Amino acid sequence: MEIPLAERMRPTALGDVVGHEKVIGGNSLLKKLYADKTVISLIFWGPPGVGKTTLARILANNAEAEFIELSAVTAGIADVRKVIELAESNRRLGQNTVLFVDEIHRFNKSQQDAFLPHVESGLLTLIGATTENPSFEVINPLLSRSRIIVLGRLADEELISLVKKAHKSHFAEFKLPKKSLDLIARMADGDGRRALGILELSTTLAKDSVVSPEIVAEASQSPIVSFDKAGDQHYDLVSAFIKSLRGSDINASLYYLARMLAGGEDPKFIARRMIVFASEDIGLASSPALNLAVSTFLAVERIGMPECEYNLYHCATVLAGSKKSRAVTNAMTKAKASVFQHGNVPVPLHLRNAPTKLMDSLGYGKGYKWQADFKHSEGFLPEALKDLDLFE
Repeated sequence: MEIPLAERMRPTALGDVVGHEKVIGGNSLLKKLYADKTVISLIFWGPPGVGKTTLARILANNAEAEFIELSAVTAGIADVRKVIELAESNRRLGQNTVLFVDEIHRFNKSQQDAFLPHVESGLLTLIGATTENPSFEVINPLLSRSRIIVLGRLADEELISLVKKAHKSHFAEFKLPKKSLDLIARMADGDGRRALGILELSTTLAKDSVVSPEIVAEASQSPIVSFDKAGDQHYDLVSAFIKSLRGSDINASLYYLARMLAGGEDPKFIARRMIVFASEDIGLASSPALNLAVSTFLAVERIGMPECEYNLYHCATVLAGSKKSRAVTNAMTKAKASVFQHGNVPVPLHLRNAPTKLMDSLGYGKGYKWQADFKHSEGFLPEALKDLDLFE
């Protein structure tokens, strides 16, 4: 079976890695570790196909340590124990052991805890790779013993450089027009492994040894819209959507709405967020916005995709274009704070119900009249809160 192009193109030296200049260049930590032929516990955080595994291998091999790779998707505690046994054997021989755990966020707390004593003792050097925010997915004791290295998506020009290199070394007999090269970079969406995969498949589909844009489009099927409903992309896009609505930027609001829908976000989730937004950020400036948002949710619930897109775009456009007021939100915050500040203050007697003669004789409901807009001479707030003003 032929080795995939991405594996054949995997760099073996730090200087051959494409992109990530801030992480591997200048006075960076990784460059210093490489120069000193040493390695420490690290966590690489970044999207797929940007070189997390490659950098781990390069550092381990350069430090002449044994590199052991596990995938948290398939490995368990038994596999970790085997690695520890091997590491103990390596230590007796004077060799260091680097354990690389791909998708480390998939390990639960007890599995991650199993690494701790061996990382602390120096038996293992742990390098984890994750596409999820390690602040939420990796236990604090491991985080405190590791350096987090953030890897961004590869820029189009970096992907183009990578594809050119692969084309020259493996597919020189094929013509690769600039339009095709640019399209590969765009379709890869920052993922170097995907870019090489598109190139490799394109050469098998190419006719007359020409990798045309049409062939590239066929090989890549369609651009990948990066979105993970359980990960950072979910929260980042929702955050950008709400902030754009709040900033009254209709163009940005509709763009992020399109991104979420293209990525498979639940339209009911989007509609629910707009209901909250209508009261939180528009509020008294345009009370009918809440009615529209609720109606949009009902339309989404009853119609479904794709037709309910009209309702979502309609609502988002109106909410973004509406005047904004956080008066209700601020008043709510102050009201809640006053409750925590003053505790369980008794309700004034004149506001209490008086269903019995005893209660009436004690002053319950005293002076209160059942009429619209009745203003009691003693007010409606407890004495300790008589100066409370939520709408200054």
